[in-house]
Amino acid sequence: MSDAPPRGPTPQLPPGSVVAITGGAGFIGSTLAARVSDDPSVQVVLLDNLHRNAAAATDVLARPNVTLIQGDVTLREDVERALTGADLIVHMASIAGVDTVMRSPVQTMQVSLLGTMNVLDVAWQLASAGQKVARVVDFSTSEVFGRYAFRVTEGDATSLGAVGEARWTYAVSKLATEHLAWNYHKQYGLPSVSIRPFNIYGPNQVGTGAIHHFIRRALTGAPIEVHNDGAQIRSWCYIDDIIDGLLRVLTDDSAVGQSFNIGNPRSTVTIHQLARDIRRLAASDSPISFVRWDHPDVELRVPDIGKAKELLGFAPQVDLEEGLARTIDWYRSHADGSLPTRHDR
Repeated sequence: MSDAPPRGPTPQLPPGSVVAITGGAGFIGSTLAARVSDDPSVQVVLLDNLHRNAAAATDVLARPNVTLIQGDVTLREDVERALTGADLIVHMASIAGVDTVMRSPVQTMQVSLLGTMNVLDVAWQLASAGQKVARVVDFSTSEVFGRYAFRVTEGDATSLGAVGEARWTYAVSKLATEHLAWNYHKQYGLPSVSIRPFNIYGPNQVGTGAIHHFIRRALTGAPIEVHNDGAQIRSWCYIDDIIDGLLRVLTDDSAVGQSFNIGNPRSTVTIHQLARDIRRLAASDSPISFVRWDHPDVELRVPDIGKAKELLGFAPQVDLEEGLARTIDWYRSHADGSLPTRHDR
């Protein structure tokens, strides 16, 4: 049983809403799409290049009220196709995974900067032409707080790494998109909001995340690889809780013009302890191996979610033990015998 503080029921989107989600076939996007499309009156449009296609493992793309546009957020014409007619816009498209970011820093910044500019500018142009645009949600990242972040609030100063260190290109570009979203609100009145998710995990996560890799290795008996000594500290947020936060942002007018930390500070552990917990819950005999990692890493990341609690009524419900057990059960039921080829997180 979770000892989470109580919260009100998760809000539902207004009937007849049209929701556009960039990066909508990804882990969080496809989960959000599945949740809101349960209402047959809600139309959902997904824009995605299908590089990380979590939607393929669900029925979401087969639903009559879900439309997939296979395209690129850096191409304005693709963004225009996806956003035309939408009153709620969630912009999630980005390059994911530390290893991918370090291999492709230019593409990382192009997708963040050009993609977000396209989304904000198209949304503003559509609103100026008379389309109802009630919300534009920009997905930022907890990485904007740098290597050491303990109970950080939305108003705390961000701290980023040195120029030339590819590890931080994602965070730098995401911080820039927050400024873009805020300035489109300030200058043009666009109803934009940014959220900073803290280490989201859960069923159907693909391609990235320590929990994803640890579970897959634990279920096959492969070594669970931990970077350096595993003393890095993270707060983990279950997918259902970030979807609840997203729905609150989409439906509560007090969110407009704000940024929010969305995470679960109660679910805070070292990476080494996370590996031990997953091995125990999976009843696995996988050894834990410590792998040298010479690149900069986030050593401490714990959010303060007081603002989201006060303005939105957000209160994460799924604690780490319960969330890991649910996630392990899902991976076990979808096991295909394959092993991860890299350790993004």
